[in-house]
Amino acid sequence: MVEIAICLAIIGIALVAIIGVLPLGMRTQGENREKTVINQDATVFIEAIRNGAFGADDLANYVYAITNYQTQYPPGTATTSSGYGGSFLTNGANIVGLLSTPEFVDTTNLLPIAANPNANFFSNHVVAYVHSMSGPAIEKPPQDNSLLVQDSFTYRIICENLPLPVAANTAYTANLGVNLHELQLTFLWPQLPNGGIGRGLQTYRTLIAGQQALVVDSNTVPVVNLYYFQPQSFTNAP
Repeated sequence: MVEIAICLAIIGIALVAIIGVLPLGMRTQGENREKTVINQDATVFIEAIRNGAFGADDLANYVYAITNYQTQYPPGTATTSSGYGGSFLTNGANIVGLLSTPEFVDTTNLLPIAANPNANFFSNHVVAYVHSMSGPAIEKPPQDNSLLVQDSFTYRIICENLPLPVAANTAYTANLGVNLHELQLTFLWPQLPNGGIGRGLQTYRTLIAGQQALVVDSNTVPVVNLYYFQPQSFTNAP
């Protein structure tokens, strides 16, 4: 009996240790899965923005809202916010055009301006809300069960299209500043039901060469400014 009691005690201690490790293992597995999904989705967004894609309409199945917080400088001017969703995000061209919004645009013609602007410009802060494109097939279109879609892995993207900071003391560096852009996509996950955000954070950076075109969508009120990279089009700095 004593031996049996000792054996049961040893087994009990081992089971307690195993049960204590299981939640940690499951949490680690979930975090690794989320990072894998983010890595795969980031590639899709970077390539769509880099190429100024017009036919990436599949994005409309996953990007359900985009917000732009715009501040006018010099300081002291109020910040305005614009939200986009619903019917406006039913095609990939509109989504890519919003995600490509430059960090700094001129207040007169709304065109991108160089690094370190000194006066009279708008600063844009673009945030996209996305259902993951990668992951279980049951969550993906043509799934029309709203509960499954809402319960899918969701994240935010902070999109920063920055001018390349160069010393414009030669014609060469001036042209680099006009034709090179730094794209930063910061992924925050998971999006929580209460509107908060989890602890996941990953930033992806890349350089994009070429001009950026402004397309004004006058079919909306107020009008929406969309920007597209043109990787095969370059300009000479003044």
